[in-house]
Amino acid sequence: MNITGIITEYNPFHNGHLFHLNSAKKTTNCDGIICIMSGNFVQRGEPAIIDKWKRTEMALLNGVDLVIELPTFYAVSSAEFFAKGAINILDKIGVVKNIFFGSECGSIELLNKIAKFLTYESYEFQEIVKDNLKSGVTYVKARENALINLLKDDSLKEVLSNSNNILGIEYIKALTKINSNIIPLTLKREGSKYNDKELDSIFSSATSIRESLKSGKNISSLDSYIPKSSLEILDKNNYNFVFQEKMYEYIKYRLYTNCINFNNLFEAKEGLDNKFLKEIYHSSSYEDLIFKIKSKRYTYTKISRLMTQIFLSLDNYPFYELIKDEHLYARVLGFNDTGKLILKEMKKKSRIPIITKVSKNMNNPLLNLDIQGTKSYSVLNNTLNPLSDYLNSPIIK
Repeated sequence: MNITGIITEYNPFHNGHLFHLNSAKKTTNCDGIICIMSGNFVQRGEPAIIDKWKRTEMALLNGVDLVIELPTFYAVSSAEFFAKGAINILDKIGVVKNIFFGSECGSIELLNKIAKFLTYESYEFQEIVKDNLKSGVTYVKARENALINLLKDDSLKEVLSNSNNILGIEYIKALTKINSNIIPLTLKREGSKYNDKELDSIFSSATSIRESLKSGKNISSLDSYIPKSSLEILDKNNYNFVFQEKMYEYIKYRLYTNCINFNNLFEAKEGLDNKFLKEIYHSSSYEDLIFKIKSKRYTYTKISRLMTQIFLSLDNYPFYELIKDEHLYARVLGFNDTGKLILKEMKKKSRIPIITKVSKNMNNPLLNLDIQGTKSYSVLNNTLNPLSDYLNSPIIK
């Protein structure tokens, strides 16, 4: 079978996602689509607005054939580790020919060029990055400056300032590092930008849709931006939407009681723990705490990810234990008839366990964190059973 992989969050599934999905099918002429999807928490550092089961249902109703959960650890990590986790799963299940992702630049040649350069960092490149870091800029900015300096191309500044380009580069880097045969392909992103908060006439960002729901607008006002099947799921049973502010009180409790092992949080380096412990006493909200901690080096998104990791008690799980390949698996959240055929192929070729039912005797730190993630999410949204990872079977459409 000719299978294409996509890496998504669907937070929530909107018309831009549908365009990407249909373009993937048309461009690759594939027999089926496998989607690696973040679970109940997402990469920008916040809980998903709706739970992973409802987002799986949205994906299947709109044309995805098989949904596999990206483990929580990778889902709430930096772009590099987010990509590493997703690409490793797609590679190790043994059936994927292409990955198809959106990017602002739309040029796979350019993204390949940058990715190969970053994968095999020269000594000169590393020295320029070090010099930039000493000036107080972020690692991302230091890397950008080094690339522009060595490749003599000022246009790279625009490319490296866009979220989907950055993720695309990390996908290609991850493929290169494991010598994967999967072919990367990209589609130029249309409509609003990733972080735009205003609804757009072409394709509105997931951010703008979440902002609209957060402001209390009626769900029906989004019917021009979201497929009907997704809209019905959002509207069903007066769903309790989840926003990051709901995590604040628990984060405050953990910081007040000083019971966090910051050494296990990979991104909490260079005294950032002291900044958290100091500023919590002067903050009044989730947003306020982020803005008090963020700096030129530590971006809003990085601080938000750390706060989500604190909420999830990720610090109880040693970082270098979680990233071991031996703990990786493919957790199936849902499939259709085509997905069932893909699963049959996967069972013959996969180099990692395929999980369709979670049992309490499974002892895997990566999976344990997923289960912890669901329990934590249920604190924010009481419509989700905290034990749903054990109780729910994959959704079949």
